[in-house]
Amino acid sequence: MLNWGKARRDAEFTAFVEESTPRLVRLGVGLTGSGEAARELVQASLVKTYVAWPRIRHDQAYAYTRRIMANERVDAWRSTRKEAVSGELPERPSSPTTRTEDHDQLVRLLGTLPARQRAVVVLRFYDDLSEAQVAEVLGISVGAVKSAASRGLASLRSTHAQHDITEAGAR
Repeated sequence: MLNWGKARRDAEFTAFVEESTPRLVRLGVGLTGSGEAARELVQASLVKTYVAWPRIRHDQAYAYTRRIMANERVDAWRSTRKEAVSGELPERPSSPTTRTEDHDQLVRLLGTLPARQRAVVVLRFYDDLSEAQVAEVLGISVGAVKSAASRGLASLRSTHAQHDITEAGAR
């Protein structure tokens, strides 16, 4: 006997996965610093999303999965407190206005940040969440988001400036 409700639910979830995976992987690279780790994080998060799929409003599925990803990373940071950055880039749609070198440099620069700062910067400026939304996703105060964003951006500017000076000297 065929269960039409489950078949429909699975079809809806499959459509969500196909539509959102590239965006989730890019978010994952920002959170982890590694394409391989990002894909593993996305996979684990999608499994949890699937389990909760009957309870999720489908217009909120991306936000729900994003929150799972952030929580998974926070749990990993608490247990390891160490990050390794490979600089590996995920497959992404090509854009004539975005250069691969710039994207590669951005991933490497994000990898220099402490884990919480990186998560705040990625969620705030890459995923375009408000300070309150980032605070909710990460389970921290809005003040902590503001502080981490400020410190993270200052560090990125400083590291980027040092990179430019080093590169100019090498020419």
